Amino acid sequence: MTKKPFSRNRIAYAVLAVAAVAGIGALSAIRVNASAPAQAAPMEPEVDVATVLNRTVTDWQTYSGRLEAVDRVDVRPQVSGTIVAVEFKDGALVKKGQTLFVIDPRPYAAEVDRAKAQLASAQAHNSYAQTDWQRAQRLMADNAIAKRDYDEKQNTALQAAADVKAAQAALETAQINLGYTTIVAPVSGRVSRAEITVGNVVSAGASAAPLTTLVSVSPIYASFDVDEQTYLKYIGRVRNGGNVPVDLGLADETGYSRKGVIASVDNRLDTSSGTIRVRGRFDNADGTLVPGLYARVKVGGGEPHPALLIDEAAIGTDQDKKYVLVVDPKGQVAYREVKLGAEQGNLRVITAGLAAGERIVVNGIQRVRPGATVRAHMVPMTDDPAGGEGGNPTADAGRATQAKNS
Repeated sequence: MTKKPFSRNRIAYAVLAVAAVAGIGALSAIRVNASAPAQAAPMEPEVDVATVLNRTVTDWQTYSGRLEAVDRVDVRPQVSGTIVAVEFKDGALVKKGQTLFVIDPRPYAAEVDRAKAQLASAQAHNSYAQTDWQRAQRLMADNAIAKRDYDEKQNTALQAAADVKAAQAALETAQINLGYTTIVAPVSGRVSRAEITVGNVVSAGASAAPLTTLVSVSPIYASFDVDEQTYLKYIGRVRNGGNVPVDLGLADETGYSRKGVIASVDNRLDTSSGTIRVRGRFDNADGTLVPGLYARVKVGGGEPHPALLIDEAAIGTDQDKKYVLVVDPKGQVAYREVKLGAEQGNLRVITAGLAAGERIVVNGIQRVRPGATVRAHMVPMTDDPAGGEGGNPTADAGRATQAKNS
């Protein structure tokens, strides 16, 4: 049996099919090679960058304390009697001299009347005794009276004069006691509740139960304990007439809303704790500050000095180290270890690791690594009143939004 030779047409078709397959493969390879550079060069990440601030600052130390009233009075009765009126509302602000309680004044008014009568009687007796003594003096000059009679009339006159003074003192005492039946505020401030109400009988004296308590409102003290180093470095100069600034923040505040000065320093250091008691004085015209509230106190001291400051959000933690990411003019990111100083609002003093004018990543630090290239978007540093280099309010708002979403 003989084989039939392939026709020339079949051979041509086969050659064309192989060429087509080869062409498709080559075209695919070209497309893959063309798309490879695009995948190898991803877009550079965009981060917010701010310029390191250079400011003149004052060092601050923070402490915890409690608010205290400058004046605190336990209002007690100074005469006994029945309370007939309470002239204030619980928790009200009162002025010095304002009536708080009234004790039944009738017994004391009667005592005043009795004392007035005794004084009048003493004055009448004294007038007669003085006249009788003067008559005896004229008779004595003429030897018309015995010496014994003269001495008796002189003694009676002196005794009558003394009786007048005693009656005057008794009247003054009665009038004072009558005045005590109206109990007034000894200082201006905020009164507590009435501990003893109308109809109750009260006793006088220091051991008597308080009728209410009264605390002054403005100014107000913040008391706190300062360590020995801070006292020696900053607060000790108060004794020489110097002023030490102090800021106050409450428990529900993140910053320090009120400014004051150190008012007093205790006379001894507590050796068991190594601290000394200090009082700061603050204005409290609005009455917001209440004695007993927790207070965060920030004490300033030393001479103002230049310092580098950055946003707290720009500081990263690497085990026991603190670092920031510095961006050079070409957009290259570099790791920089820094040493931290005191807080200044939302900013932090940098004592080593940075130079003035350098740019650092303040938002997006988690999206970049040292050595990477980034697209830097300039924003103002937090708390920078000048707006920062290249900063503007719109950019700052955009940075805050990005920080919230990142």
